[in-house]
Amino acid sequence: MILGLITVGSVLVISLYLVISGIPAIKEIGLINFLFGKEWASTADEPKYGILPFILTSVYGTCAAIVIGVPIGFFTAVYLSKIAGKKIRNIVETAVNLLAGIPSVVYGLVGMLVLVKGIRLVFNVPDGASFLAAVIVLTVMILPNIIKVSVTALDAVQKEYEDASLALGATPVETFFKISVPAAKSGIAAAVVLGVGRAIGEAMAVMMVAGNAANMPSLFESVRFLTTAVASEMAYSSPGSLQRKALFSIALVLFIFIMMINAVLNFVLKEKKGK
Repeated sequence: MILGLITVGSVLVISLYLVISGIPAIKEIGLINFLFGKEWASTADEPKYGILPFILTSVYGTCAAIVIGVPIGFFTAVYLSKIAGKKIRNIVETAVNLLAGIPSVVYGLVGMLVLVKGIRLVFNVPDGASFLAAVIVLTVMILPNIIKVSVTALDAVQKEYEDASLALGATPVETFFKISVPAAKSGIAAAVVLGVGRAIGEAMAVMMVAGNAANMPSLFESVRFLTTAVASEMAYSSPGSLQRKALFSIALVLFIFIMMINAVLNFVLKEKKGK
């Protein structure tokens, strides 16, 4: 109980701190100009603090990573849990666990040295550090969480359900996708939620492969995410300056964004569970 209260209290303190630190810049810049401004030039003679490119890049990047990563992770989990032999499963699970334990900076380093160069050569673009590179890195990074949690959920399905389905004449594939998967849907949904949180909250790896330029999102353009915007400028922003306050405002927007996603997903899951 005490640990639970400490956790809740920590969340409340963080929330309060972000609100207190982030509101002043929004008041000074203006909510509309801040959220819907298309230009970020915090160190210019006439600074501009529009974060719409960061918001759209984060939204598009997270959605793209989820659209690509969830099907791959889901089908991999079904294969490992229900189809793969013990030897293959052990090998693949070892690789997945290894991917889950790799630090973000290593993903970024490999992406910067291999992926960025590959995109530049394959698509014949001036610089491979782009939105596409960031999406690919995010997709790879969310796969271990999705696979591990989904496999655990599928393994927990009672074997009697599958035996009854097979006894009634269903094929193994029909049994897996019409019996096992629906029975494990809450765990699979939790895996997707973890994937969303990992994708939208990643900073270091994305900053190393995305080019970190405040452009509107485009496939082969250098871009900047909400997380990387804070990470890249916080170190040299002056305490008490509007730039520092605006960075806290970006953190507040990101925090609200994540809370809204969690609330929506939890609502959807509860509605489905109720049905």
